Amino acid sequence: MFQGVLTKMKSHYNTPIQYYLEFEKEFIHMNSLLGKKLEIQFLGHECLNCHLSKPIFRQGFCKNCFFEIPSAGDWIMRPELSKAHLDIEDRDLAFEKKVQLQPHIVYLAVSSNLKVGVTRKSQIPTRWIDQGATSAIPIIEAPNRYLAGITEVALKGHYADKTNWRQMLQQSDLTIDLQAEKEHSLEHLPKEVKPYIVRDIEPLHFQFPVESYPDKVKSLNLEKATRYQGKLVGIKGQYLIFEDQTVFNIRSNEGVVARFSV
Repeated sequence: MFQGVLTKMKSHYNTPIQYYLEFEKEFIHMNSLLGKKLEIQFLGHECLNCHLSKPIFRQGFCKNCFFEIPSAGDWIMRPELSKAHLDIEDRDLAFEKKVQLQPHIVYLAVSSNLKVGVTRKSQIPTRWIDQGATSAIPIIEAPNRYLAGITEVALKGHYADKTNWRQMLQQSDLTIDLQAEKEHSLEHLPKEVKPYIVRDIEPLHFQFPVESYPDKVKSLNLEKATRYQGKLVGIKGQYLIFEDQTVFNIRSNEGVVARFSV
């Protein structure tokens, strides 16, 4: 039995991807639970910032923390709003400089479809694994988050920027020539970022530990169900996939206190 506050699963790039669910003093190697019956029980909430037992608003934070802490600023979800390169503060300039003024990758990935996205270079390949991407390729490596953000905005007119999580969980792969799509994307780049194009790099491919994909997806709301039991047959992105077509998104349940029993 394992118990604690849920945070997104840690992953290790391997064939297949290796997943670990970490708690304060212990962790579960989730791959080792494939084929076993797993029980998940809802116990409450704990904000990932203030650690109080308060309802979670977004991203694992209570409402007060979400609107106050620098790691939940609007520029997190909308990189084009980044202003640290101009010495303009949003909530905490020192924090924003630390995060925004580092190399960022704009990429194409194949998950439910072909999509464009932005992530810090230090988060490669974790970001792609978290999205359930079966392959991905960098387009540019920008020196800050703002330049990556305006690149993503320019490419949104030509590529999706969201993953359809249901489709992602119902398919093992899509056949897309990422090298060709990358070359096509270069035509739409803002002129400011053309010096940062990443050349001579092959797509990275991912194999997820999934024994069977669901035909229909039933999302588990642990707060309403309070307790669920099922046979684990796969892990993809941040989702646990069960034999009865139920899926549980660990990432969207960050801040939930839960008990896992095998």
